[in-house]
Amino acid sequence: MGCCTGRCSLVCLCALQLLSALERQIFDFLGFQWAPILGNFLHIIVVILGLFGTIQYRPRYIMVYTVWTALWVTWNVFIICFYLEVGGLSKDTDLMTFNISVHRSWWREHGPGCVRRVLPPSAHGMMDDYTYVSVTGCVVDFQYLEVIHSAVQILLSVRRTKTGLL
Repeated sequence: MGCCTGRCSLVCLCALQLLSALERQIFDFLGFQWAPILGNFLHIIVVILGLFGTIQYRPRYIMVYTVWTALWVTWNVFIICFYLEVGGLSKDTDLMTFNISVHRSWWREHGPGCVRRVLPPSAHGMMDDYTYVSVTGCVVDFQYLEVIHSAVQILLSVRRTKTGLL
């Protein structure tokens, strides 16, 4: 049995990163998280570029992919800090939606085991179409699911650089 070459390993890791980013993109679209959607989109484009550069042996493309990987790790560390509320960050702000809407992470209401109830607004002069959503019974809180997604992205990126494929 032969050993997998560096190019083969990089292709496999790019494919895993691509699948992971596509999965994350879907859930960010469901939650209208515009900042992560933009980041994921750029990541998908650069991973495809890195995949092409690896298959066609284009060192410049691989270098662009390597530089992007450092930025991607930084972005994911920021997301971890955001959802764990490190420093002055708060997961209840509209930062991830560019302050365009009040949407939050899709996992907030649809996480594993979560029971979602829509409560009618109180009669204290609230708008008629505004409702409150009560979520109980979640097995894992949404912020930890977001942290897990970012940690997986970091692990895939760090694993790629540790293999010394360039």
